[in-house]
Amino acid sequence: MNIFICDDDENIINQLSTYIQEYFKKNKLKCPALIPCCSGETLLSSQQHPDIVFLDIEMPGMSGITTAAKLKELNPRVIIFIVTSFMEYLDSAMEIHVFRYLNKPIDKLRLFRNLKDALRIYNAQSLQIAIETKSEVYTVYTNDIIFIEARDRKITVYTTNGSYSSIHSMNYWVNKLNGLSFFQTHKSFLINLKYVCHFTHDTVYLYDNRFQAYLTRRKYTLFKNTYLLYLDSTK
Repeated sequence: MNIFICDDDENIINQLSTYIQEYFKKNKLKCPALIPCCSGETLLSSQQHPDIVFLDIEMPGMSGITTAAKLKELNPRVIIFIVTSFMEYLDSAMEIHVFRYLNKPIDKLRLFRNLKDALRIYNAQSLQIAIETKSEVYTVYTNDIIFIEARDRKITVYTTNGSYSSIHSMNYWVNKLNGLSFFQTHKSFLINLKYVCHFTHDTVYLYDNRFQAYLTRRKYTLFKNTYLLYLDSTK
């Protein structure tokens, strides 16, 4: 993992570096590479792959908003923290789906909470899983699985890159994805909470309303509470 800290203020770079190192030491984790840079151009030209980025907005040359947009084009999975004193850029930052918006001066405890969430998402995104069909084995990221459906004695895994007919049972997938952001809404559906658009008492709409999953009425309250907790964890 590479964590980039991009700011034209060396004091901010040093402070964030110190806090991040402290977080990893406190949690008995190996600290990843911390890569400082003073401009968006420097960040984008780096030969090292950015996984998490702390990014200032107002810098000489390319702005942080433009830099963030280009980073997302290169790697939609990159986790971006906007770190700034200028709240007027919040809407622009949200439009490109940055992960968090941190104010200067840096609140260490808030940084720690958000860094914990970022690492959880990074680990989920980085987790790969094999989908075995009758003829081939495909490797996908668990975070790219939209839902899994059992229909006519067939198990289909729907992902952002296509669908696959799995030779394994629904119970296999429920156990395999246990502990991640998945919920079995019905005996025939295992969904990824990340792709929920909205839901009623009997239907969950997924992935920009392209898919629907049945929701057992007796599971409605549990699903609603689980989903709200999931949303809260991503704030």
